[in-house]
Amino acid sequence: MNVLITGGAGFIGSSLSLKLLEEGYNVKVLDNLSVQIHGGVPRRSELYLKIKDKVEFIYGDVRNKEDLRTALKGTDIVVHLAAETGTGQSMYEIDKYIEVNINGTSNLLDLIANEPNKVKKLVVASSRAVYGEGKYICQIHGEVFPGQRIEENLSQKDFNVKCPHCGESVTAISTSEDSQIQPSSIYGFTKYGQENMCMIMGKALGIPVVGLRYQNVYGPGQSLKNPYTGILSIFSTRIKNGNDINIFEDGTESRDFVYIEDVITATVKAIELDKANYQVFNVGTGVATNVLKVATTLVKLYETNVDIYVSGQYRLGDIRHNFADLSLIYDKLGFSPQYDFERGIQHFVNWVNQQEIEEDHYEKAILEMKEKGLYK
Repeated sequence: MNVLITGGAGFIGSSLSLKLLEEGYNVKVLDNLSVQIHGGVPRRSELYLKIKDKVEFIYGDVRNKEDLRTALKGTDIVVHLAAETGTGQSMYEIDKYIEVNINGTSNLLDLIANEPNKVKKLVVASSRAVYGEGKYICQIHGEVFPGQRIEENLSQKDFNVKCPHCGESVTAISTSEDSQIQPSSIYGFTKYGQENMCMIMGKALGIPVVGLRYQNVYGPGQSLKNPYTGILSIFSTRIKNGNDINIFEDGTESRDFVYIEDVITATVKAIELDKANYQVFNVGTGVATNVLKVATTLVKLYETNVDIYVSGQYRLGDIRHNFADLSLIYDKLGFSPQYDFERGIQHFVNWVNQQEIEEDHYEKAILEMKEKGLYK
């Protein structure tokens, strides 16, 4: 079987490429080697070098139909990973996120719908960002789906999520796939758009589609150059440069951090199992880990003395909590994560310690958000 991975030289894509090669697939990669991910000399990046002599590599962009047309020739399965991924950046680079994530997906589907091809399955990378805040419990109203937190509360250092009915603070619970969809960023909006476009066209064309709502993916190979996404890599680059870590809000905001090997396992199951067809699945650990724990664990493992500041600053549009309910992917695909946070972060730190120290662009990213009024 011939598999095309769009964005296949990225963090997830490069690892998936190697796994599929092990499984006997022929792998073709379409990637534009974004400087934001691969650095100023992209063809020297570790992500590219680990696949370049093993896959059929096409330097191209999903925004270019001719590039996609070339890549689709002879393809049986498409894994659509190509996307811009910075949640905060998406709030002021709106055109770019729409152009890549929505229009790029439109180009792919248009070619599949209107030109001869062999495509038999499409797997699309979605995100936990489609949920926004996700699912919570109110002591009075039970299960609720709060909207975006308001600046009036955030400015008073009240970071708690409130019940949309009574305004009282609520408690996060795991978010299932049937939860309300209410993205709080342009990035989240575009991922839900990708997911829906693919599902609608897949059903119309009789091509099975699977959507994977990845939680916060981390592990060896994660870009240490990108200051816009991935707090483990952002914190690690700051630590390696001897820079202090600034924790937003009160540090107890949490995410579901899922290790790259588990993500690859889930993605291969989505490709191979017919039970996955025409469904959307959460891919995570089902465990919430707060940001302060992430920072303190990294400082300890790197054996450094950089300071950690819980500043009370905040980004407009940030969610407070989100962690996955994995019941569906376990029941349908038999997936359960094999790496807890403690095991995964040790592997990640071991890998980072072997890398060159990258320039820290975090302050530049923060300044951009401040200039746009998104960082307080």
